[in-house]
Amino acid sequence: MDIIGIIPSRYGSTRFPGKPLVDIAGKSMIQRVIEQCKSAGVLKKVIVATDDQRIFDHVKKLGHEVYMTSPNHTSGTERCYEALQLDGGHYDFVINIQGDEPFIAPEQIQLLTSTFNRNTEIATLIKRIESIEELENPNIVKALKTDTGLALYFSRSSIPHMRNIPLEDWMKSHQHYKHIGIYGYRIDALGKIVTLAPTPLEMAESLEQLRWIENGYRIRTATTNIETIGIDTPEDLERALKEMKV
Repeated sequence: MDIIGIIPSRYGSTRFPGKPLVDIAGKSMIQRVIEQCKSAGVLKKVIVATDDQRIFDHVKKLGHEVYMTSPNHTSGTERCYEALQLDGGHYDFVINIQGDEPFIAPEQIQLLTSTFNRNTEIATLIKRIESIEELENPNIVKALKTDTGLALYFSRSSIPHMRNIPLEDWMKSHQHYKHIGIYGYRIDALGKIVTLAPTPLEMAESLEQLRWIENGYRIRTATTNIETIGIDTPEDLERALKEMKV
């Protein structure tokens, strides 16, 4: 099975402009993402897809593969698809790795690929929620799944709602999960989902994956025990450096 890893990377973050190039203990953020992906040992190729010349030049200088893509994409999924067309190689699956996850664990990439088979359309990771603070945080996306691991729904709200149970007891009454934003797509499924129009649930929650569910696509989940640390703000980076002891 041939799998390509694609890292969409934009310069123009409103909360942290230029974050792909920020220095993290002597290496740029995007360099760390690339190296973590390659160290997983399960990807035939790892490429960066960007719309910014500074990122393009930086990745090239490091000796890694990078493609310049359109600035008009509205999602990393669309950027991945264009990069795949530019690459022109033959692959069975694509993994979309967030460009602001410099501490993504190789084991998580390996876990995601373990879900891939001919029946897999889309796959992603989830992790058990450990605190009420996480459960109530709208910036942490929650996930519901079937017993067989298929995603039922994603929400910024706490799901399921535990009726007639005090909030402090929700964690005891049900196993809640949060979404880890790494995706795997079967090649043909990726080509189809990028043609889909936004849907009501997606627009209500501002979650792209709901578009796929509303259109009948199956998202397989795998549960990781490893915490991920996405970097959205300079404060996130400061906290992450302390936690990871980089």
